[in-house]
Amino acid sequence: MDLPQVLTEILFIGLSFLILFVGAELLVRGGAGMALKLGLSPLVIGLTVMAYGTSMPEFIVSLKAAFSGQPDIAIGNVVGSNIFNIAVILGLSAVVFPIKTHLQVLRWDAPLLLVVTVLAPLTFLDGEVSRVEGGIFVLLAVACTVWTLRMARRDERQGKVVAVDVPEIKPTGSLLGDVGKIVAGLLVLVAGSRLLVDNAVVVASGFGMSEAAIGLTIVAAGTSMPELATSIVAAWRRQSDIALGNVLGSNLFNILFVLGASSVVHPIRTTGIQPLDLWMMIGVTVLLVPLLATGKRLNRIEGGLLFASYGGYLFLIWPK
Repeated sequence: MDLPQVLTEILFIGLSFLILFVGAELLVRGGAGMALKLGLSPLVIGLTVMAYGTSMPEFIVSLKAAFSGQPDIAIGNVVGSNIFNIAVILGLSAVVFPIKTHLQVLRWDAPLLLVVTVLAPLTFLDGEVSRVEGGIFVLLAVACTVWTLRMARRDERQGKVVAVDVPEIKPTGSLLGDVGKIVAGLLVLVAGSRLLVDNAVVVASGFGMSEAAIGLTIVAAGTSMPELATSIVAAWRRQSDIALGNVLGSNLFNILFVLGASSVVHPIRTTGIQPLDLWMMIGVTVLLVPLLATGKRLNRIEGGLLFASYGGYLFLIWPK
């Protein structure tokens, strides 16, 4: 592959990152606007529309890759996004401003993510995530959403502050306009996913990278752009609950919803994922729990440690 072609492909990959971000924004803002008009509270919107909306890039990309006969990218996107979310997004957010945590995160949210992260790879042992296994994941995603809503509403009734990620949207304009944003967002996400996957495959072949490696790195980083923007801005505004909750919730949804729903539509082969990749995903999740428990905050040094671990991971998987 000559230099001009490489630069062109990289330019298209960068453009796809921007397209995915815009698509997710349109989808989330249209969904949030419609939800407000229908009388849903900001709390419900934050825990449903925002939670699922920011996972749409991962879902669309994994679904497109699975249908295109590129299962290594589909599964690599999920595993790589979870690694990227903790090591890079949470790490950088903590470097920007130390992230405080609360007892509920330590008692419920982080342990739940840890259990799912450890147990989910067991479905990879037969080389495929089947429709039945994917269906179970989707049901668990729905159950987790319902449980989170009930717990949040209970805390709200008790007068506790519940921080959720809700865009600053007022119910202006028409309901039809909100539907238009949702449709446009989905179309933009589909276009962005195609641009990202197609060009990522070209770059992978040109540099001697496997499709799994490209899914674990470039594709995973691209689909995590909404989470990255949300968490960095939240950390900058010292809204640590949102920054932390965004990452924990996204990782949980990536496994249960993105992987689950994608495999329900099209079973996904997992043979391209290496033990190192799974151990890295499990390892950063396991590491995160004691780091959060230490002083009930993730400080700048700990954030830097997480970020450095990603650099070591890239060194190990990058073609030599």
